[in-house]
Amino acid sequence: MKMPMAEGYFAGLMSGTSLDSIDCAIIHIDSKQTKLVATNSMAWPEDLKNRLKHLAESSDSLDEMLILDQLSADYFAKAVIECIDKAGLSTRDILAIGSHGQTVRHSPDTKPAYTLQIGHPARIAERTGITTVGDFRSRDIAANGQGAPFAPAFHDMLFNQDGKKRAVINIGGIANITAFTKNKIVGYDTGPGNRLLDDWMQYSQNKAFDANGDFAASGETNEALLSLLLADTYFKKPAPKSTGSDYFNLDWLHNKMEHHDAIPAEDIQATLSSLTARSISAEISKLDEHFHEILICGGGAHNQHLINDIQKALPSMPVYSTDAHGISPDWIEAMAFAWLAFRTLNNLPGNLPDVTGADGFRICGAIYPA
Repeated sequence: MKMPMAEGYFAGLMSGTSLDSIDCAIIHIDSKQTKLVATNSMAWPEDLKNRLKHLAESSDSLDEMLILDQLSADYFAKAVIECIDKAGLSTRDILAIGSHGQTVRHSPDTKPAYTLQIGHPARIAERTGITTVGDFRSRDIAANGQGAPFAPAFHDMLFNQDGKKRAVINIGGIANITAFTKNKIVGYDTGPGNRLLDDWMQYSQNKAFDANGDFAASGETNEALLSLLLADTYFKKPAPKSTGSDYFNLDWLHNKMEHHDAIPAEDIQATLSSLTARSISAEISKLDEHFHEILICGGGAHNQHLINDIQKALPSMPVYSTDAHGISPDWIEAMAFAWLAFRTLNNLPGNLPDVTGADGFRICGAIYPA
């Protein structure tokens, strides 16, 4: 006998490699629609943010990693509780939380491959009293996939219902593409998103980010440096592929800039914006498709200079925020992990093998019951 689907309210948690905030979204799923109900964005405490960033880029002690695994879970739980309060719901109303966790290592091409997202789901379940699904990437990695990106399956459900060819670009710390072509869904990480832009602002201007891209707009792209950055082997790799801030970080930039010390800070910022834009546009061009539109989500959607750079690189394809489809660019990834929790609870696959390169569809995520 076929069991009824678990439908109702699901919460999703996302904290990207830029570490700008913990995003929580509550959605309601039934047989007719997936509806966004409430959202919450909570900043990481500065000390914890710095420790997480350092952990992702260094070989800190095992004890530090395990401590941060627990501490970050507490803040994930807090973000969910705040979001539930905003929605006027109680914890009893939420069927499950889907938590991406905080990526501190992602190495899908080593033998053996591995990935690690901290913010332990068991502790989130304990702090909230809500069934929590986490560790989504590991099963895909075990099936010889990249373990990322997972959002393309959700993008497919949201934006691929009218037969039009379009690409969705999520610009978080790392940028990834979902493209609906005439033959299949394509998805992978294109390279840096916001993280290098944020890191250079912090390093050169002591600011957390470049508001609206104004600092980049005050400079000029250094084409020699840009060519050097784009020559990195990652951009030459064929899909499926994925990466993280343990690869594209400030150390990576400084190593590349070893003989480019005299470039003004604003020109480096402009060059990093061009790096994100041109690495995205290069991947779209490789697909040899004319897309009806390019949709942008993630924090990069608010960087107007970056959006302008992308539009310049793709002059024949209109570039819009996902707001054009009535969905805020800020919440799509958190919504995706709520939706993935729904998939896991209903024994449905969460990965797309064409995207990750896995051996087949897999039910992804470990369940920690309330």
